[in-house]
Amino acid sequence: MTTLEARMANPAVSVPDVLPALFVIGGAATKGNVPARTIDLIHLRVSQINGCSVCVDMHAKDLKKAGETDARLFAVAAWREAPYFTDAERAALALAEAATRLSDRSDAVPDDIWNEAARHYDEPALGALVVSIALINFWNRINVTTRQIAGSVER
Repeated sequence: MTTLEARMANPAVSVPDVLPALFVIGGAATKGNVPARTIDLIHLRVSQINGCSVCVDMHAKDLKKAGETDARLFAVAAWREAPYFTDAERAALALAEAATRLSDRSDAVPDDIWNEAARHYDEPALGALVVSIALINFWNRINVTTRQIAGSVER
């Protein structure tokens, strides 16, 4: 069995002023009138894509605490083929995937994905989605690079 050990303390915690700044950004993104459950779903999906065990663990637990069903939690990775998501959630998940996988296609976030999101969310909500997607990608990159351990963050 491999012993899992972080390479270092989480830089968001150990570098002065980083954690409070990230909390301010995260808090500001909640003011865009996007349902908290949708934000948590995109955080979970982006973290799955990026292989961030800390964030997958944390956001799955947050969703479960908020009353999310097992069927939806188990199907997030296959949301396109699962009947459990609203059209607005699907639009947010598609935007999150495109904005996370920027180098996977020549037009990283194609107009059809953007336009579908814009059909469900007004400009402040779209802005909140974009900021939330960027922020979870930031967290994922810190955690994956420094090999932070799932379950190490208590909420």
